[in-house]
Amino acid sequence: MSNEKDEVKKNINEANGEEYSLNDDRRVKVLSPGALVVKRFLRNRLAVLGMIMLILMFVFSFIGGLISPYSQDQQFYRYESQMKEYAGVVRNDDFRYTAADGQKFDSVLQAKFQLAYEKKEPSFSYKDINYEVKEEGTDFYSISSEGTLLAIAFKDIVNGEGEEVPFTLKMEALKAYTNGETSFQADGTEYTLDEDANILDGDTVRGYISRFVVSPVENGVNISRTFKEELEAAIDADQEEFVFVDEEGAEYEYQITYDPTTKTWSVRQGKETYVYDTYAKPNKAHWLGTDTNGMDMLTRLMYGGRVSLIIGFIVVFIETLLGVILGGIAGYFGKWVDNLIMRIVDVFYCIPSLPLIIILGSAMDAMRVEPQIRMFYLMLILGFLGWPSITRLVRGQILSLREQEFMTATEACGIRVSRRIFKHLIPNVIPQLIVTCTMSLGSTIIMEATLSFLGIGVKFPFASWGNIINDVNDAYVMTHYWFVWIPAGICLLIAVLGFNFVGDGLRDAFDPKMKR
Repeated sequence: MSNEKDEVKKNINEANGEEYSLNDDRRVKVLSPGALVVKRFLRNRLAVLGMIMLILMFVFSFIGGLISPYSQDQQFYRYESQMKEYAGVVRNDDFRYTAADGQKFDSVLQAKFQLAYEKKEPSFSYKDINYEVKEEGTDFYSISSEGTLLAIAFKDIVNGEGEEVPFTLKMEALKAYTNGETSFQADGTEYTLDEDANILDGDTVRGYISRFVVSPVENGVNISRTFKEELEAAIDADQEEFVFVDEEGAEYEYQITYDPTTKTWSVRQGKETYVYDTYAKPNKAHWLGTDTNGMDMLTRLMYGGRVSLIIGFIVVFIETLLGVILGGIAGYFGKWVDNLIMRIVDVFYCIPSLPLIIILGSAMDAMRVEPQIRMFYLMLILGFLGWPSITRLVRGQILSLREQEFMTATEACGIRVSRRIFKHLIPNVIPQLIVTCTMSLGSTIIMEATLSFLGIGVKFPFASWGNIINDVNDAYVMTHYWFVWIPAGICLLIAVLGFNFVGDGLRDAFDPKMKR
């Protein structure tokens, strides 16, 4: 009967063109544990989707950065017309004072003169000293005491051409101007006043008279007479803007704004400025536009993916290395060794990780640690704080495995302790480790992104998905420049979801109770 069944199976196999035996290599290959894990994994659609997502992210980050025509810290510029504060203008309607050579006329005397002027009194006194006020011309007065000239009070201002105007020349020029005269004498020299109120020494212009005071905003800026004249003409004509060509032939546009509360005019200069190509919209040269520093966003995303993924893998490697070593020792030896290591694990669990990282990040900011070294420290800190969970996992698995028969056999064979742990116990924990590490990668990338978003993680010029999203700290950027932060958020979402899907798929694939 048995021979007939074997014959039937043989005929069926021959009919199918195949013939198997119990020791057939192909049969062993199909039934191998690794092949079963792969088969279960591939049967999970979410796991396959997660693997595809991760492959895309790795290709985008590592290969995309190689083919990108730009570097991650390359900045782009553009010419932009910018209006900057250039000068302030005041029409002088208050008295100004200039003391005669060798005399003083302080604020108290100025106040006394103002009272006398308002009351139309020819004199005033202060500290038993009498001061005479003489009207020299329209809105122009001289103040003297006991026949000695102390100061002059005026509203029209004498501006020198590149040099300070002497007191005598200023006084005589104002006297002639306020009385409508066209010539005067000062210090033995004859001067004339033309229709533009220029003070002429022959053909040489020594200065001019005007009620407008033009003060540059920046120190060291010399405002020419021609510009002042055109500015005054524009103000008199109530113009809001005018164009001026300077001595070098450069053309600038100026805007004039009047403030009625302060009775001043603000002059803003418009000029072509070479600035960062900040927040440029997506175009042919920059498919995802540029960021606040004028850097290509697509290239920054690629290099940012490299940094985020590399940090994730290195941190998980450090966690796994420490966790496997300490967990293996604790699980195998037990007793006081296990108790000591588990108390250390409990201490690490009690450490508030995020506040500690923030404190260390602030300390590195204060010490001005270089961005590359800072990134290395960040990986060490995250790895050193994350190993306790893996230690507990490895310890728990080894506690159950060390009592099984194969470990008794290794002890009977005289195999040394280190080989028993790392050659016979740890390999049996690897499936659970793979699942845990895969799931940890996603959470580590999220942690790095969070720290970079808070400004204590990866620093400029290095890019990471976290510090790219940091631009949404500005509400205006968040609402108007979506291309700055949404692509980085999408990349972060795809990578973390991919790791989570793969981790779930590996967990199911390694589960021996799962239906085949």
